[in-house]
Amino acid sequence: MADTVKKPVEKKPIKITETVLRDAHQSLIATRMTTEQMLPIVDKMDKVGYHSVECWGGATFDASLRFLKEDPWERLRKLRDGFKNTKLQMLFRGQNILGYHQYADDVVEYFVQKSIANGIDIIRIFDCMNDLRNLQTAVNASKKEKGHSQVALSYTLGDAYTLEYWTEMAKRIEDMGADSICIKDMAGLLVPYKATELITAMKEVTSLPIQLHTHYTSGVASMTYLKAVEAGVDVIDTAMSPFSMGTSQPATEVMVETFKGTPWDTGYDQNLLAEIADYFRPIQEDALKTGLLNPKVMGVNIKTLLYQVPGGMLSNLVSQLKEQGAEDKYYEVLDEVPRVRKDLGEPPLVTPSSQIVGTQSVFNVLMGERYKMATAETKAVLRGEYGATAKPFNPEVQKKVIGDEQPITCRPADLIPPELDKLEAEMSQWKEQDEDVLSYALFPQVAVEFFKDREAKKTKIDPKAADTDNKAYPV
Repeated sequence: MADTVKKPVEKKPIKITETVLRDAHQSLIATRMTTEQMLPIVDKMDKVGYHSVECWGGATFDASLRFLKEDPWERLRKLRDGFKNTKLQMLFRGQNILGYHQYADDVVEYFVQKSIANGIDIIRIFDCMNDLRNLQTAVNASKKEKGHSQVALSYTLGDAYTLEYWTEMAKRIEDMGADSICIKDMAGLLVPYKATELITAMKEVTSLPIQLHTHYTSGVASMTYLKAVEAGVDVIDTAMSPFSMGTSQPATEVMVETFKGTPWDTGYDQNLLAEIADYFRPIQEDALKTGLLNPKVMGVNIKTLLYQVPGGMLSNLVSQLKEQGAEDKYYEVLDEVPRVRKDLGEPPLVTPSSQIVGTQSVFNVLMGERYKMATAETKAVLRGEYGATAKPFNPEVQKKVIGDEQPITCRPADLIPPELDKLEAEMSQWKEQDEDVLSYALFPQVAVEFFKDREAKKTKIDPKAADTDNKAYPV
């Protein structure tokens, strides 16, 4: 039998985005890493050769103001000063910015402008419904400011989410002017051979670079990365080993070693990575000692794959049922989740849609009658206030919940008048920098508390004790 000659694989080093300064500590220690803990290692991280370092956005903004009593803008400026050679990246919730409801276009545009002015190079923009209309303003603003706009698709499973769905979305993202695409697998649902299929199919329809972001929750993430890289993905997200695995990302050093000596070799120095890991290890050990890092989030939760529900959503369901003394209804609620999700147009389960679907499922089971009581958020989804879903709503459920109300079909933000001037007027007494109005826009009460605290420190009054005891809080 003749030997088959294998065609040599073209050399294409895999690029890596390091998440230890954002998603890794958000996933494992509720976003409690302080700026002071980050700065001493920046110089070494800057020498690695990362594609980018994700260090801002997501829950970092809220946690900095609310729990760490830090100015998130100041953190960004300090990190920008330290990273001389590395691009800085942030996560941006589309029209929700970093908050939990939609904002007017002028606020979105100003936030993008100030993020880039303070040091962000790459803005990863996503929407919990994958409604690209909710991303266009942020993409346009990013391009105007000469930033790199990456549109992230929230990866999920369901009848609507065929290969055709994903390839069609990839084409639309290229048409809207984005610079790259991210597949954002927040629940760790993308399994290895499906990754091969997905990346291969998307690569056939778009010339944009494709980045893959996943979490280790279900235990398959590093295998998924291996197959995705072989299929031609351009960038993967990893975390330094002390803050990797569990609900975080695969370990940076492991992925670097995996591709060593292959066409995808990163060329990163393992000795340098070891020094960086040594720096973060005591921070991780301390978080374990204080209870800030719960060992439960460091393991594999196979239920994520069984029920296609993110790990964080499962723990929310458990605590909601515990409060009601109805823990025996857990499996009934799990069975109800896919039904509610279908009724609401089968959205991806990511903040805030995961909380909306989960809470409504609990209500439906505990009330003994489906949609006897609907949450305000369920009503808002069915009114179209979160945007368009991949599938139509269940008309009977929509009628039962919102009656004869006419749902909106336009982009929700089209109905929000400009807000910046009003916000400026409301918070003018606290303003010390332009960016303060944006902190106030996103989290008014939390920002005012922070401004008072900042003022008190300046005038040497002993302010209300800051939360520095590093207890875990949900973000």
